[in-house]
Amino acid sequence: MKSSTAAVEVSSLSPRETTVSIFLIGLMFFIFGFISWVNSILIPYFKIACELTSFQAYLVAFAFYIAYFIMSVPASYLLKTQGFKKGMMFGFWAMALGAFIFVPAAMTRTYGIFLMGLFTIGIGLAILQTAANPYITILGPKERGAQRISIMGICNKAAGILSPLVFAAVILRPTDTDLFAQLGTMNAVEKSAALDELVRRVITPYTVLGIFLFVLGYLVYRSPLPEINTEHESPEVASANAGKTSIFQFPHLILGAVAIFLHVGTQVIAIDTIIGYANSMGIDLLKAKTFPSYTLACTICGYIIGIITIPRFISQVNALRFCTVLGTIFTLLIIFAKGTVQFLGHTADLSIWFVVLLGLANSLVWAGIWPLALDGLGRYTKLGASILIMGLCGNAIMPLFYGYFADLYDVRTAYWVLLPCYLYLVYYAAYGHKVKHWGTSPQPLSFQEKG
Repeated sequence: MKSSTAAVEVSSLSPRETTVSIFLIGLMFFIFGFISWVNSILIPYFKIACELTSFQAYLVAFAFYIAYFIMSVPASYLLKTQGFKKGMMFGFWAMALGAFIFVPAAMTRTYGIFLMGLFTIGIGLAILQTAANPYITILGPKERGAQRISIMGICNKAAGILSPLVFAAVILRPTDTDLFAQLGTMNAVEKSAALDELVRRVITPYTVLGIFLFVLGYLVYRSPLPEINTEHESPEVASANAGKTSIFQFPHLILGAVAIFLHVGTQVIAIDTIIGYANSMGIDLLKAKTFPSYTLACTICGYIIGIITIPRFISQVNALRFCTVLGTIFTLLIIFAKGTVQFLGHTADLSIWFVVLLGLANSLVWAGIWPLALDGLGRYTKLGASILIMGLCGNAIMPLFYGYFADLYDVRTAYWVLLPCYLYLVYYAAYGHKVKHWGTSPQPLSFQEKG
């Protein structure tokens, strides 16, 4: 392998080095998914254990993902000065610290300390995402960028399917349905004791997780993952960027960051709210825990379709256009489709299955936006990637809008927040990614649309 300290050009990597690198980054995306998507069950879990409103419960997502907004640009400078591998090690160690913070939070049943732990985990993930996403985007031909990101997405969402199920298996018990039903009839002392016992179940798994993440950080630092040059400029790109002095002179990137913000917001709403939506139909927590996995399974199906079809049968940008339109249609069906159906052992309103199908609509949006937004950034690639990662704070903001409207109206009406998000994504897929100068018309077709 190449030196772990000197940055190398992607073109100089052997096929074996490229394969090993993709495998290691895929492992990281699995870890990202396992840690991130457990929030879908942490939200209803904390709502019960810490006696929260819907709005307060969705502060789980806010605390976790607002770290991306705060940490992404500092992370790009950390990676620039320390290199990818050392930066990744620090990211894993920050996540380990966040997991350890869960211990005093559980001992005192203090929601604010839990949020601090989630924020710290989010800081670590922001560093790792800022490193991993541009790394995998440029680790091969540009026209196959969405294909590689789709492979990473499978790793991420497969972990997302497992994490709520593993969490439920470790934390929840078959008798908890009765416990939840009895909480309202308990006196203050009995209820406090029952909730203390419930919340302290996270201590052992999060202690083990913290140790695992600390060790993993060191192993990544010692791994054969090469330091690659993410800021290489071809003569054409160098010429085009000669007069550029600011990252804000790349409109397609800034518009792409807004697209990322709205896309991840739609994704986290589809996954983190579906248990609560199922609860509103009389499906208890122990049965509803499988719904996030259905949504993520649909996302994986979309990734597989993308891997097979991009760029051989459909270009990256046309796949993006199709998915954004599909998301718009499914949103309207969530609002307006009615009727009770029995499917996969659940008796529920038809509309919940369109929330599940949002997983399919969301599948190729992230993979489509990244290559389009980073196209032609050259020496601005790391900073551009950090701007896109800042967009992940949409995971923090959008669920709060949903929770606010769910409390104000109801959990179904609150899904209206998805519609303007998908309409903007349709715009970016059709026109926004081609805007290369502010105030000008979209540029001619680029490689992404010719694929």
